Amino acid sequence: MTRPTTPAEAWAALVAGNARFVAGQMMHPSQGVEHRAELSSGQAPFAVVFGCSDSRVAAEIIFDQGLGDTFVVRTAGHVIDTTVLGSIEYGVEVLGAPLVVVLGHDQCGAVTAATRALVDGQTAHGFVRTVVDRVIPSIVALTASGRPISSLDVEDLAHEHLRATAHMLTDYSAVLARRVADGTCAVVAVGYTLAEGTVSVAEVIGDVPAAG
Repeated sequence: MTRPTTPAEAWAALVAGNARFVAGQMMHPSQGVEHRAELSSGQAPFAVVFGCSDSRVAAEIIFDQGLGDTFVVRTAGHVIDTTVLGSIEYGVEVLGAPLVVVLGHDQCGAVTAATRALVDGQTAHGFVRTVVDRVIPSIVALTASGRPISSLDVEDLAHEHLRATAHMLTDYSAVLARRVADGTCAVVAVGYTLAEGTVSVAEVIGDVPAAG
């Protein structure tokens, strides 16, 4: 497969891979012995995927990609910290990936926990609380209209957290913002449905016409 070099080409490759996954017709590309040997000298992934650590949302599988195709960064609830930003910048600036995908999903435990913390004060224990605390601002932003959190659907909250995450990447990372501005990279936030295996676009930052 020819490596995609533009944001639109990279997105098209992921969309095609997800379609194969949903149909049960995976090609499992870039997984042969010869390709594995070729990659031992370097990598040039065509997309950075920043997603939730949920065991049911493995980016390489749901987009039907293989070794060297995607540079994957994962945290519970796709929450951002400095190491996440550094990893994404490495994939874009050093490895040259023209696309960043933020991958969320339905029934997200981190969003549910953040909602409970705000509604009834149930807080997580240990360092899990740091994950929940980083989701809360996205949820609070959705209540700016005055609607109580208890009246909002959890999936609507997850959608807002996904959109907010995409914008935080370009707000916090000067490298990523510059690459998006000059058209050499784009950010696409997508939500994954666990039962169907499909992805739907929640936000597009940059020039990816097919994802708009």
